[in-house]
Amino acid sequence: MSDELLVERDGDAGGIVMLTLNRPQKLNALTKGLWRQLGETMTSLDADDSVRCIVLRGSGEKAFSPGNDIAEFATERSNVEQARAYGALMHGALHSLQACRHPMVAMIHGICVGGGMELACLCDLRICGEGSRFGAPVSKLGLVMAHDEMEAVVALVGRATALEILLEARVFGAAEALQKGLVSRVVPDDRVSEEAYAAAERIAAGAPLVHRWHKKFARRLEDRRPLSPEERDEGFACYGTRDFETGYHAFLSKTEPQFEGF
Repeated sequence: MSDELLVERDGDAGGIVMLTLNRPQKLNALTKGLWRQLGETMTSLDADDSVRCIVLRGSGEKAFSPGNDIAEFATERSNVEQARAYGALMHGALHSLQACRHPMVAMIHGICVGGGMELACLCDLRICGEGSRFGAPVSKLGLVMAHDEMEAVVALVGRATALEILLEARVFGAAEALQKGLVSRVVPDDRVSEEAYAAAERIAAGAPLVHRWHKKFARRLEDRRPLSPEERDEGFACYGTRDFETGYHAFLSKTEPQFEGF
């Protein structure tokens, strides 16, 4: 594993995994290799039942990520054929985030534009600092945000706002990002790490099976097809788990539940 993607596990915090885009010299700009590593790592973490929450961040406090490294275009995305190969890796990584069963928190310091914004949109919570900046000025490069890249942005903020961001190509601040629904919470810049990790700890303290069901149900409800009887019945499956017994007994006894994930 290259040191461009750092993976740190905090067993003491109940299965929290910190993923760090680690190219601070390039403000954590994304490369073909980094997209590949991110996709492979997310697929591995998704299959790991001991994971309770994943926190995604950029190294340092200047940037979450400004998107793809433009310096790589001359060698990796200089024509349609190269772009298809690059896109296959990039879109595969995006799909791995989208499909992840575990809750994800984006810890956003500073710049979060282009592909960085796409990654943040795929997280379940996005906590940024007051000085954070957002946008997708890809039209200024003559680039399109492909379907697979646009999907999470449109799902999060809606078609009209997504097109506003893309057509105007403005870079805007945290207050506007909150108003648009791009972020969940804006905090002082020096409290981003603390607040995002505290959110991850609260998530990790909950029943992991319940979190996975809620993510699955929310994803299914985006599909306008009627729910099948089997899908509706899955809403009651939690009553057959040990975590349910643990949870309500802890509530009655006024103690903190210790969920096991089954």
